Amino acid sequence: MIATHNIQGITFDRNFIHLQIDGKHVKAPLDKISPKLKAADDFKRGFYRISPSGYGIHWPLIDEDLSVDALLKISI
Repeated sequence: MIATHNIQGITFDRNFIHLQIDGKHVKAPLDKISPKLKAADDFKRGFYRISPSGYGIHWPLIDEDLSVDALLKISI
């Protein structure tokens, strides 16, 4: 069964991705989740698509896909 999530926002700082998911703030280290996102500029990071179910996030300009469930497991 695919988990569904309500993603309200995604932001970045130098070393982390910050997400508002299901009413909670979570952050995950970019070193652990995606060298592509860590290396990308703000424009490329800001251009993403959330799957209709909220299961995944896609960044077409850097060809990166992340599972929200995986991000939640890595989050601190």
